[in-house]
Amino acid sequence: MTVSGTAGHGPLAGVRVVELAGIGPGPFAAMLLADLGADVVRVDRPNGVGLPINPEYDVSNRNKRSVIVDLKAADGADRVLDLVERADILIEGYRPGVAERLGVGPETCHARNPKLVYGRMTGWGQDGPLAQRAGHDVAYIALTGTLGMIGEPDQPPAVPANLVGDYAGGSLYLVVGVLAALHHARATGTGQVVDAAIVDGAAHLAAMIHGMLAAGGWQDRRGANLLDGGCPYYGTYETADGQYMAVGALERQFYEEFVDLLGIKDQAPAHKDVSRWGELREAVAARFKTRTREEWTAVFEGSDACVAPVLSLREAPAHPHLAARGTFVDHGGITQPAPAPRFSATRTSVRGGPAQPGADAADVARDWDVPDLMKDRTKGSPE
Repeated sequence: MTVSGTAGHGPLAGVRVVELAGIGPGPFAAMLLADLGADVVRVDRPNGVGLPINPEYDVSNRNKRSVIVDLKAADGADRVLDLVERADILIEGYRPGVAERLGVGPETCHARNPKLVYGRMTGWGQDGPLAQRAGHDVAYIALTGTLGMIGEPDQPPAVPANLVGDYAGGSLYLVVGVLAALHHARATGTGQVVDAAIVDGAAHLAAMIHGMLAAGGWQDRRGANLLDGGCPYYGTYETADGQYMAVGALERQFYEEFVDLLGIKDQAPAHKDVSRWGELREAVAARFKTRTREEWTAVFEGSDACVAPVLSLREAPAHPHLAARGTFVDHGGITQPAPAPRFSATRTSVRGGPAQPGADAADVARDWDVPDLMKDRTKGSPE
């Protein structure tokens, strides 16, 4: 994949991004920028870093190009700075201070490129008592109160994979931040540092709930509220075949259609009768157990009862709605989510598979007009 191959693909076509290799939210943020059309060059390490799988399957590196630079080598920082000088955005996910020690911190980069947007992705943030401590998604969302909201009231909090912290509270906020800063840089000629901390983003995601808590409309415990499984018409239920149906009939008209189609209209209490939630939940659970997931899917098909089958990762791409929209695509033998969101004038696509470490050095050197990244400048020979 070359720059010419990315032209016209997405609203960020022409934007150049340097990604200092890491794992998790940094690569996902860079993938999102690449999906939107940016020319993302991932600077991989000689010893590799990434998911513990074959890099050919690491979808978070799709639509990118890769070069290998040893930042600990004498000329390593200079090689990266050559790219930085021509870039619009840089993304790094080191612990605070590491990029500075490697010679590619914000001050050094801005000396070469004052317009650069320098995006920093961490769990705890660039400052604060925990800034230097190791961590992962589950710990970040634990401290924000987010994890404590999820799960059954009489069970330990349920771990939502690493979607809420790493990707929702981390990657997406980093992307919003660097694009906002890019807008500012293009208007003023001045770049800046974007400090994207997962704890900040995960806390921000719960803004509405904090408002409800302050107003007395949310109880500070699991499984007792409208949106956390406490409400019997907003949750999941097992079917006769051991599968599950998801129910989200929050509004009165949807609730009435739900209990009617479920066949418990005569038993159902008034829509807002919280005192009978326990009774209603038992009735709903018992009723769902009488048919299979497929049968209940057919019952609710075409209705506004807000009921859907709970599908597995392998089942989801075949759902008629998702198939019709092309929500998933097959590329290079891998079924994967298509780029999102969608644009009417600057369409996006999966243009290339996961970047293989170092495979694009010659093309990047040519397209970005930098010294040959395949050469060792101190010796004048291939590394």
